[in-house]
Amino acid sequence: MEKLWLAPAGLHIEPAESADAETLALLHAQGFYRGWPRDDFAAYIIGHDTPIYVACDAKRRIAGFIMLRLAADEAELITIAVDPRWRGRGVGAALLRAAIEDLRLTPARRLFLEVAADNPSALALYRKAGFAEIGRRDGYYLRDNGKPATALVMGRDLG
Repeated sequence: MEKLWLAPAGLHIEPAESADAETLALLHAQGFYRGWPRDDFAAYIIGHDTPIYVACDAKRRIAGFIMLRLAADEAELITIAVDPRWRGRGVGAALLRAAIEDLRLTPARRLFLEVAADNPSALALYRKAGFAEIGRRDGYYLRDNGKPATALVMGRDLG
């Protein structure tokens, strides 16, 4: 059975494929100070406990992705990245909805994430999706200017 979800602007969401590793690494590097290498993404794509979903067009040009980690009855949103050209168009929200929908078919009953306290667009996305702050990690993220940023730990039930 093929998994497929609709997304805005003619995009759709589907599981990542091995050939996507390079694109995912490039997208991740655009959105985060310390991007992850292609080989890490290649390993995550084939892993059974790290599902990755991509938002792409009919020609499989990737506009964004989301990666999870499954552990017993919990899941963690490891990272989400959207191409700068697609930001503000609902791609991140569509990826999050698809991931939550698919998680409901797993033993996971709760979804957690960490997000920088100084990232208002991400915080708005997560709060709108039902996440609530459950903790803080001061100085967790290192910024390109060398200053640390606080991470908020958020969670929501998958019900």
